[in-house]
Amino acid sequence: MLQISGKHPEKTDEELLGKYLAAGDLDVLGELYTRYMHMVYGVSLKYLENREEAKDAVMQIFEQLVTDLPRHRIRNFRSWLYVLTKNHCFMQLRAAKRMRGKLEAIKNEPAFMESGEELHPIDRADESIEDALRMCIGQLRSEQKQCIELFYDQKLCYKEISERMHMEEKKVKSHLQNGKRNLKICLEKKNVR
Repeated sequence: MLQISGKHPEKTDEELLGKYLAAGDLDVLGELYTRYMHMVYGVSLKYLENREEAKDAVMQIFEQLVTDLPRHRIRNFRSWLYVLTKNHCFMQLRAAKRMRGKLEAIKNEPAFMESGEELHPIDRADESIEDALRMCIGQLRSEQKQCIELFYDQKLCYKEISERMHMEEKKVKSHLQNGKRNLKICLEKKNVR
């Protein structure tokens, strides 16, 4: 934890704060902060319920003071620091809660696997839709049609299609994605799924 000896034990909080704001001397700020470190640690421990996180909070709050103090008019440093500490802890707790929620969502998400129901019709080897699929492919824009045929019929990769069509791989991916979307729309209109 932060340890700074008191060079000005006779000065009030307001005098030290004024001196810090006038000169930006971190030793002066450290001396002022040291007076209330026990309070910051206690409040942090109360809310965070973890000794190491409370110690980290003591350091983080000191760092925050360097940027926050010049932006505020502070009449009572102790009270202001208490509120700052509580708010810091609440922010830490909110961030931890959000992270737990995200981790929980990831943990509960089924592993990525396409089932037959989720596959795009063009990805299914289903002869029952072949005629409708060919008709819909015929209705695609030229680049989409060409990319779909090269990818699915000729089994070319993005790079090979890109070279053959003289376009960037990103464009190939885009034409394939848009083509597949348009095929799905076309097949749904024909009640083929």
